[in-house]
This record gives sequence, structure tokens and C-alpha cells, in this order.
Amino acid sequence: MTTRWVEATAVFRLDGKSALVTGAGSGIGREIALLFAKQGATVAVTDINDDGRNVVADEISQAGGNAIPIALDVTSLDDANAAVTDFVNATGRLDILVNNAGIGMVGNLVETSPDDFARLVAVNIYGVYHCSLAAVKQMLGQEPKGGSIVNIASIAGQVAVLRRFAYGATKGAVISMTQSMAMDFVGQDIRCNCICPGTVESPFVEAYLNTYHAGEIEEARAQLHTRQPLGRMGRPDEIAPLALYLAGDEASYVTGAQMTIDGGLTAR
Repeated sequence: MTTRWVEATAVFRLDGKSALVTGAGSGIGREIALLFAKQGATVAVTDINDDGRNVVADEISQAGGNAIPIALDVTSLDDANAAVTDFVNATGRLDILVNNAGIGMVGNLVETSPDDFARLVAVNIYGVYHCSLAAVKQMLGQEPKGGSIVNIASIAGQVAVLRRFAYGATKGAVISMTQSMAMDFVGQDIRCNCICPGTVESPFVEAYLNTYHAGEIEEARAQLHTRQPLGRMGRPDEIAPLALYLAGDEASYVTGAQMTIDGGLTAR
């Protein structure tokens, strides 16, 4: 048997690769974009928010990395196709897609209006569909073909979380889409995996606190911390390294996986 020695400096590098990250203007998406660029990738920093994506792209550029800010509303297939086309025109190919853009809401079945449900489906399900469709077509058509897709799902798609009816339904769909894409393209050098975070302290959680706990933000924040077995919420920069692993060559034998990173919450 031949032993493969890997130089430490070469591990988890993305040199020469191009990566498109959705929802990269803040939170987990921002940390993924920053880390990918630090590790050598050219990153398409996509977001519907102009200020967010431009600020992150500037951060990357100022640190010596390569970033291209691209406007992207993931609910639009035309936007998704245009984003992939623009990025490939600039870089020559697409190696990595991170479907990170997503929204949430609190409510059980009877508390969830049809409009609320449709809004979450549009972003969390159709967003993954649109961007994956545009990306996979590119990955199949380029030479050499192939690539890696990393979807950001949630533990709410794995287990029941109180009053997260619509959110859990959409994240369960992301997990299912991940597995389907992984198996459908397993013979065409396209890997697809998903990350299922628990509660992560981010703008996503801040919006939740301000919307649902406006009069008791710090008390609600403390409860979110204490319900985690590790005693605190996660951080976006703790999710990004897992995305880096799944996107890179070190994960060449990993496809169709659900990677849980939740401070032990689902192990109880």
C-alpha cells in the first residue's frame, strides 16, 4: 500500500478554484466567503443586499483575495442564471456553489399564513433549486466537468423544533434535494452535501430576536445560549470551516451527507 503524505500547508486550500456563495453579505455566508478567499478561491459574493455584498467583497480585496460582487435574488431563475454566467465569464468555470441564502419565521401550522409559507418556500426551496440548476448545468458543460455543492440546511430539517413549521419544512426539503443531487450526479464528478447548523449567533438570529422578542431581547438571547448543551450559541466562523472541508478536495469521498453542527443539541 502506498502512503500519501500531505503537506500541512496544502490542506484545505482552494487555489485556482472559483466559488459562488449566496447570501454572502452577512452571517454564515460572509464567513464562508471570507474563508474561501483566504484559502485561495476566487469568490462570487452574491446577495440581494447591495451594501452587504459590496462590503464583504471589499473586505476580501483589501486582504489580498479575489472577489466579485454580484447581485442575486435567489427567488429568480433568471437572476441565478445571470449570476453563474457573469461569474464564469470572469473566471472561466464554476467549481463550488454554496447555497446559503435563507430566511426564517416562527409559527406552528395555524400561525403560518399562506403568504408566509410561500415566502419561505420561494427563498429556501426555490432559491436552492434555481442556483443549483444554473450551477449544475455549468458544471456538466465545462471541461473538466464537475464541482462541489454545499447547501446550508438546519437541524430544523432533521428534528422537530417548536413553532418552526414552515422553516423546518423548507430545510427538510433542502436535505432531500441534497441527497437527490448527490445520487443523480454521483457519476459525473459533482458532489453535493449539506450542513445542518443549530442556533448560530448571527444577523439571522438578531432579526428573530427583534421580531419576536422586542421587549426582552437579552433575556431571550440568554435562553438561546443556555438551551445549547455547550452553553452557548454557535458562531458563523465555526460553520465556515465545515463548508471549506466539504467544498474542497479533502472531501472527495463525501457526498449526500448531512453534517450536523449544533453544540450537541440533537444528541440529547
